[in-house]
Amino acid sequence: MNTLPPSTPDCIHRLSDEERKRLLAKVPSWAANEDIVCPTRLAWEQCSGEAAARHKADVVTRLLPPVKRGRMVDLTGGLGVDFSFLAPLFREAVYVERQAVLCDAARHNFPLQGLTHAEVVCGTAEDFLNRMPLADFIFLDPARRDKAGRKTVLIQDCTPDVEALLPRLLEKAPLVMVKLSPMLDIRHAVKSLQGHVHEVEVVETAGECKELLLVLRADGTVDEPKTTVVRGCPVLSFFASEERNAKVNFCEHPAPGDYLFEPCAALLKAGAFRLVAERFGLKKVAADSHLYIGMESLPSFPGRSFRIREVTGFDKAALRRLRQTTERANLTLRNFPGTTEALRKKLKLKDGGVTYLFATTLQDGKHVLLVTQKA
Repeated sequence: MNTLPPSTPDCIHRLSDEERKRLLAKVPSWAANEDIVCPTRLAWEQCSGEAAARHKADVVTRLLPPVKRGRMVDLTGGLGVDFSFLAPLFREAVYVERQAVLCDAARHNFPLQGLTHAEVVCGTAEDFLNRMPLADFIFLDPARRDKAGRKTVLIQDCTPDVEALLPRLLEKAPLVMVKLSPMLDIRHAVKSLQGHVHEVEVVETAGECKELLLVLRADGTVDEPKTTVVRGCPVLSFFASEERNAKVNFCEHPAPGDYLFEPCAALLKAGAFRLVAERFGLKKVAADSHLYIGMESLPSFPGRSFRIREVTGFDKAALRRLRQTTERANLTLRNFPGTTEALRKKLKLKDGGVTYLFATTLQDGKHVLLVTQKA
C-alpha cells in the first residue's frame, strides 16, 4: 500500500478498501482519487452523495448568474463533498468547520480536486458569521443530533440553529441554502423561517428521500414557497395552495386490467397527495390511501406502476385461492391496519417474486388486497 504524503496529519488515515468501495458508490469522483483521505467513518457516512451535491450546484447555477458568483461560504463544511461541487462556481470559496480534524482533511483534499482557491477556516458557524464579510451565497448543513446523540425533529434543535441565525444570514448574503434531514417536518421548518423560504426541494436518490433543501432569499418574504420533487431531475413543482385546491376523484372499484400507481418517496414527503391525481389524470384509491388508479400506462409518473391482476378480500376462501396461484409476493401496506410481518404470516406467502401485493383500504372503508405485477 502506498503511504500518505508527508504533509498529511497523523490523525487522518487513508481509506481502507471497504471504505473506498462504499465511497465509490456514494461519491465516485472522490473515491477515484487514491490520495483522498477521510478522518472518520462517520464523516463519509453522513456526507452528501454525489448526485445530491451536483443537484445543489445546479440550483445555484439556476438562481445566480455568473456575475453574481463572487464569494460563497459553507458554514458547516463537514467532509466537504457539497463544498467541492459548489466552490467551482465561485471566484472565492470559504469552508468553515468546527472540528480541526475535518479541517486538516479539507486542506489535504481540496487541492487534489483543483480547489486551489478554497479557504479553510476552523471555527464555529456562529462565530464566523459574526465577523465574515459580505458574500453572494451561504450554505449550511446543520447537525441533526442533540448533545446526547439523539436525532432531532425540529429545525430549532439542529446545530447551528438556522432560525436564530436567520437575520444575520440574510444580512450577509442574498441567497442562502439550508440542507435538512427528510425526517424534519417541511411545513414547520418553512414557518420557522418567517416567510424567507422561496423554494423547497425534496431530493430522492436511489429510491430514498435523502434530503430537503430550503432556498432562502433576502429580497422580501413570500406567502408560500414553491416545492419541487427531485428524482434524478425535477418531476413535479407546486405550491401548497395548488395541493389544497386540487380536484380528486376516487376509484370505488379497482378492477383487473387497471394500472396501479405508487408515488415515489420524495413525492410522499412533499405531500402532493391530491395534486398528483389531478396532474396525471388518476383516481385515488381513498383519501388516506396514497395509491392511484389509471386506465393506461404513464411512463413519466414519479414512482412505480403496476397492472392489477386481481382484487380480493381477506376471507379464507379468497386467501386459499391466492395461495394456489402465488407462492412468493412482495407485500406493501397502504392505509391498512396491522404490520407487514403479521399480514405476511396470515397470507402464508414467501417474500419476493414477480407478484406485488398491496393491502389497502378503499374509500368506502373496505379492506382489499390488490394483486399486481410491474407494468
